[in-house]
Amino acid sequence: MRHNQRQEEGREGGLRMRPPHKFVDAIRSAIPFAERLTCTIDEACQATGLGRTKLYELIGNERLRTTTIGRRRLVLVSSLLQLLQPESI
Repeated sequence: MRHNQRQEEGREGGLRMRPPHKFVDAIRSAIPFAERLTCTIDEACQATGLGRTKLYELIGNERLRTTTIGRRRLVLVSSLLQLLQPESI
């Protein structure tokens, strides 16, 4: 059993992540980001250039809306786009 665990952990000792399903990647690339309903925290970080800590701070301050499905937290893209709109004078 220990041997199998090492194989799963990989060379560096960290767990290997399963690559995303090709179908999911095809859907994500087919829908422009601004038209998507939700995105992951990591995708929101990439799109905005903000770090995870800042995103969670914005979520805590209710400036960024999310939804949770099971244990997965998804950022509502409309909320993210609204947050990044320049303020009108």
